[in-house]
Amino acid sequence: MATHGLNHVNIRADRALLGALKDFYCAIIGLHDGFRPPFPGFGYWLYAEGATEAAVVHLYEAEPGEVHQKDTPTYFDHFAFDCTDSAAVEVLLTEREVPFHKTTIPLTGQLQFFVVDPAGNRVELNFGTPTT
Repeated sequence: MATHGLNHVNIRADRALLGALKDFYCAIIGLHDGFRPPFPGFGYWLYAEGATEAAVVHLYEAEPGEVHQKDTPTYFDHFAFDCTDSAAVEVLLTEREVPFHKTTIPLTGQLQFFVVDPAGNRVELNFGTPTT
């Protein structure tokens, strides 16, 4: 077996939070709602710009009373997207009052913004250089 990359991220939440997550990932991160097979549970599949075949974020309604394991030795820290136009993204985040942390990777000059979605997940936005 060879792994070729990350296929998607799946976030489970109650229906009200799913709506807030969909709005965040579409309006702030720049994804768009698209085709989702007719699964029995409610949800959304969100696609990157220009993509129609591979959704990168799946939002799926959690079952009432669903319990998640919390006593593990590790935890999920963040997931990341490759992005363009850091200046426009910075303006958008500022105008929408979305808190973000901005950093530059030493030696490479790659610019990163870190934001937090409505469910508390950290999301990294990567830009090739400070001007892209």
